[in-house]
Amino acid sequence: MKRFLIVVLAAALFGSVAFAQTATPKVTKRQHHQQQRIKEGIKSGEVTKGEAARLEAQQGKIAVDKAKAKSDGVVTAKERAKLQREQNRASKNIYKKKHNEKVQH
Repeated sequence: MKRFLIVVLAAALFGSVAFAQTATPKVTKRQHHQQQRIKEGIKSGEVTKGEAARLEAQQGKIAVDKAKAKSDGVVTAKERAKLQREQNRASKNIYKKKHNEKVQH
């Protein structure tokens, strides 16, 4: 019984460690937040359809890179840093598009 309990606890521990290595909750949360910012920009008229398409394409690339990072079962620190850099760049682009001077005719 004691041996069985140790095996079960070890399996649970290793299973949660493996999950933690592939989980990217910060990336997912940030992607969601950036999508909301794009939608708000479209709704308010701060972001044009063309700008929105480019911003959405950038978000799509981040999603693809995230999937590639997770594909081998481990998201390394280097992969996480790359995703964060991409998200930082995307965030700056969203800000620029929402705050640029557009001439409304």
